[in-house]
Amino acid sequence: MSDDAGAAALSDSFRRFADVVPLMLWRSDQYGQAVHHNECWLEFTGRTLEDELGRGWREGLHPEDFERHARIVETALAAREPFTVEFRLRRHDGVYRWLLDTARPLVEEGRFLGYLGSCFDITDRKHAEEHIEHALAEKEALLAEVYHRVRNNLQVMVSLIGLYGRAAPDACRGSFEALGQRVRAIALVQQHLHEAPHIASIDLRDYLRRLASGLGQLRRAGRIGVQVNGGGNGLVEPRTANALGMIVAEIVAECLDATAETVACSIAIGIEAPPDAPITVTVISNVSDVGEPNRPTVPKLGPRLIAAYAAQAEILASGEATPANPLTLELPLPRATEAP
Repeated sequence: MSDDAGAAALSDSFRRFADVVPLMLWRSDQYGQAVHHNECWLEFTGRTLEDELGRGWREGLHPEDFERHARIVETALAAREPFTVEFRLRRHDGVYRWLLDTARPLVEEGRFLGYLGSCFDITDRKHAEEHIEHALAEKEALLAEVYHRVRNNLQVMVSLIGLYGRAAPDACRGSFEALGQRVRAIALVQQHLHEAPHIASIDLRDYLRRLASGLGQLRRAGRIGVQVNGGGNGLVEPRTANALGMIVAEIVAECLDATAETVACSIAIGIEAPPDAPITVTVISNVSDVGEPNRPTVPKLGPRLIAAYAAQAEILASGEATPANPLTLELPLPRATEAP
């Protein structure tokens, strides 16, 4: 059998195979010109094989996808590399459907013969992605509105606490001041949650570092040192991040309440995020009170508040945040999300 006869037999064999495959298949020559579209493709487009050969099939491409598709294919053809591209193609009823086109180069005895490609209809997936993007945009807008309202309400609360504190007896003013500082810390926690790049899955290390920096400027600026260390990538849900933020803010407040105005507070936070295991956060506060004779007494509510914040987010808490007995927080595993 001659080379031409062998090539013709191979071509006929490919055509028979391609036409019975329930998948849109196409083949091009070394110049990128279509030399075959199988029956499944032709049923989809409602056109004849003669209409689709060469570059005729591109008449069905969506105008918005034409240049992008050409650019991707030309780049791959020049390098004779595989390529994958998504585009919209007009169906026989005039409706554009999204296709995922995957092509591989055909090489025989070192010679590049063109491409063999297959297409899957991914319209339903694209519509689902668009729905999710729309829902996320609506969620972000709602969160922004909620945050704006919460921030305004917290500012009103701080003002009211300040007014009552100034009118209260001297012995009570320290408690009012501590309460006002905690409300400011709550506002800061909410601010950094809102500013997280991905609200649904928050990078714990980045979040706590930004929050710690803000807390350091909120009260006794320059005399609060918060370090965040650890290994692994810790991604947590908003409710977990919120609880941790409140716990860290309370530990900072407790440290400041227990030390003189001239004394620096040092807090160390460690994060261990092993794969497929609960994230563990440890907190150590180095409190060194030199004392102030006329300093108002502030009720010590930290342990109860920390326990309450932890319980709200199903965090297992133990310890006292001291060097001898660090506060250990074991975070819950993220809840599985249901498929849309």
